[in-house]
Amino acid sequence: MSGGRSHGVQPFLNAIAGIVRALQNERHMRFHFAAALVVIVIGAWLRVKAHDWLWLSVAITGVWVSELFNTAIERTVDLASPDIHPLAKAAKDTAAGAVLVAALFAVVVGAIVLGPPLWKACFQ
Repeated sequence: MSGGRSHGVQPFLNAIAGIVRALQNERHMRFHFAAALVVIVIGAWLRVKAHDWLWLSVAITGVWVSELFNTAIERTVDLASPDIHPLAKAAKDTAAGAVLVAALFAVVVGAIVLGPPLWKACFQ
């Protein structure tokens, strides 16, 4: 290792460990994981087209990425500012807002992609 850069497989393993840690310790991450599984199962059951899978994948990925960043920001803020501070609260609230935006986008994508075929499969 030179210049603080990691090479090889270790950075990949560290990233996987971060995702696993978030799944183990963050209730919202587990909820988003479960929601993604439900969407994937419903999408497979409805046999959605490839271009629809792209939209569903973008939505799922956006929520996961925003939740992982939110967790990282929350932990960093807690470390840097263990006491309650208005700027720490603002940082945490803003990061949580990013998750909300991604989740709302995912709901819209899910409604557009899965709504019509799900309605047809269940009610016609």
